[in-house]
Amino acid sequence: MNTRSFVRKACFAAVALLPTFAALAGQPGRDKEDEISFDLVPNPSFVDCLRANDNEEPRAHATVIRGKVNDTLVLDLFGFKPGLQFDLFTIEHSPFFDDGAKDPAFTGSFGMAWYQSDIEVNKRGSSRTQIRTILLDQIFGFDADVGLKPVNTFHVGFWFNNLDDAQHCSSTQLKATPFNGEHNAGPFAMISTTSRETKLGPLCTSPTGDTTAPKCDP
Repeated sequence: MNTRSFVRKACFAAVALLPTFAALAGQPGRDKEDEISFDLVPNPSFVDCLRANDNEEPRAHATVIRGKVNDTLVLDLFGFKPGLQFDLFTIEHSPFFDDGAKDPAFTGSFGMAWYQSDIEVNKRGSSRTQIRTILLDQIFGFDADVGLKPVNTFHVGFWFNNLDDAQHCSSTQLKATPFNGEHNAGPFAMISTTSRETKLGPLCTSPTGDTTAPKCDP
């Protein structure tokens, strides 16, 4: 094969591959992490209502895998009191930083919240919950009827489904929260933390770097 013929064939091959290169470049998340994992921290006021025994701390570990059309979150619980039930949400705000300190900007409101799943602890004190939806970098809600602009929910947390399961950890009568299907849930049990560096929750893997108005690159 002479040089001119070789160059001509190479050019044809490159042109043929252009649509493939363009498709790959246009796929979201190509330069982002394909899998993340993080731990949730317990509500310190109610951790004794979660634990199975005095020798083991309740633990919750989340793994999120990026998909082409949606993402998968797997939440594993260990060391919990058997039979407990919870309600899983993605939420806007967390009361804690990733170093365990309280976030002074947290006003007591979790902001926007999306109901994702129920959680049931088995007789061994563990649980595995899996959901598939839009999660990483893009999860949001809005309501044009009330003028609510798109709001991201980059945190994960779960609430006591039964108020009575948390009551014996409080010396005062607890008030119901709206975090279950009947809107009579207990307090939050465990939640993800806010990064001190990005000021965002773990479901944002691509922060813009603006800490005065934290945003995520979708």
